Amino acid sequence: MWVSEHHWTVDPVPVPGSQLVSLHFDHSRLTPAHIEACGIALPASIVRSVPRRQAEFIAGRLCAREALRVLTGLASIPAIGPDRAPQWPEGVCGSISHCGDIAMAVVAPLDSTACVGIDIEHRLDERKAHELHEQILISRERERFLRLPTEQRGWLLSLTFSLKESLYKALYPLTGTHFYFEDAELLEHSNDGKACLRLHKHLNETFTHGSLIEGGFHVQGQHILTWVSLPATHSQA
Repeated sequence: MWVSEHHWTVDPVPVPGSQLVSLHFDHSRLTPAHIEACGIALPASIVRSVPRRQAEFIAGRLCAREALRVLTGLASIPAIGPDRAPQWPEGVCGSISHCGDIAMAVVAPLDSTACVGIDIEHRLDERKAHELHEQILISRERERFLRLPTEQRGWLLSLTFSLKESLYKALYPLTGTHFYFEDAELLEHSNDGKACLRLHKHLNETFTHGSLIEGGFHVQGQHILTWVSLPATHSQA
């Protein structure tokens, strides 16, 4: 098999009432027969892509299908929208992520959750963190980053990168506004997996410059899972 069950247990559940599903996959074992058996139609852009990207796409959709089945009783597959974001069934919000050989998806009902974004990353080593930190961190974040012992910098940059990815996945469906790494700041994070971010860009009348948004994270081995979600009171923002 090219996919196998993977258990990522987070306690408490990142988003109340949500369903989180994860899989291990091996792109080198994916065959045309496997693709056909999955019953997942590949967009033209994915058909033209390399086998690893095809495997990432399919594994993510398999996670989403199972999460939707558990949540709603209907094993549907989110299509890919013109902006390349997943298109979720009516009444549901969700997010998909993959890293290396792990794919995962989370879904939640819109009557309790306005949006959710998740991201999974492998912890960066010290060399890679040094190479990338100026692309990911704003000035205040860089100051905090450079004050850390060298061996702790990979962890902080991985966490910051991942939380900003989750923030984007959560807020873009609500606002329709693109934003980038320099448009958000990780203000603080705690040992119990809580984090707070601040926007540095006006997205809409609800999510303005300076808005504070809570997030969370969980570490398993060398991987970091992050999430950002907002309650349904923000759904009309």
